[in-house]
Amino acid sequence: MKLTEFFLAQLEREAASSRLALQRVPEGHNDWKPHDKSMPLGYLAALVATMPSWIVSMVKQDEFDMRSPEAAKFKPLEWRTRGDLLAALDAAVAGAREALQHTTDEHLLTPWRFVVGGHVASENPRHVMMTDAVFSHLAHHRGQLTVYLRLNEASVPAIYGPSADEGRFDQAAPRATANHAETTVLSRKSLRNFRALLAVLADMPACG
Repeated sequence: MKLTEFFLAQLEREAASSRLALQRVPEGHNDWKPHDKSMPLGYLAALVATMPSWIVSMVKQDEFDMRSPEAAKFKPLEWRTRGDLLAALDAAVAGAREALQHTTDEHLLTPWRFVVGGHVASENPRHVMMTDAVFSHLAHHRGQLTVYLRLNEASVPAIYGPSADEGRFDQAAPRATANHAETTVLSRKSLRNFRALLAVLADMPACG
């Protein structure tokens, strides 16, 4: 499996998980936050919706400077409805998908820099930055968002596993045979994905 194929598949999986969370964000609570030091719900939901778009910069640019004129033009998404959030997610995923479809594994092995006022805060191969700064970072904030959902009496979706509202194993007991078959298929698919990732990493030249 190519790196580009691996990331395209991961993009679609993570987009589906983000959609599940964004569909439950309560409207009219954008300023709510659980603590004075926490980010507001509206900003957090917008962040989860738009983070996939960061892949475009990591493919098409060599660096991003947080204090550059370009960065100063960035304005957080202002939304009023869940439809706004889902539209933003669709646009972000479409841009990331296009960028990944038109790049190469060789390009993803080249370095990309995160810069703050001319100071290089982080520099790694593009594929590492996508893994850490986009997908792992997205999972972190999406998990944070599910806590906000619970605290606002919204249902919490089953994402990587059951939640108190969805996908509980005890509720699935009557369909044990079918669920066991489905779980087996999912487990085999996860194992194939893991083996594919190992194959990709084994083919990579040493960096540095």
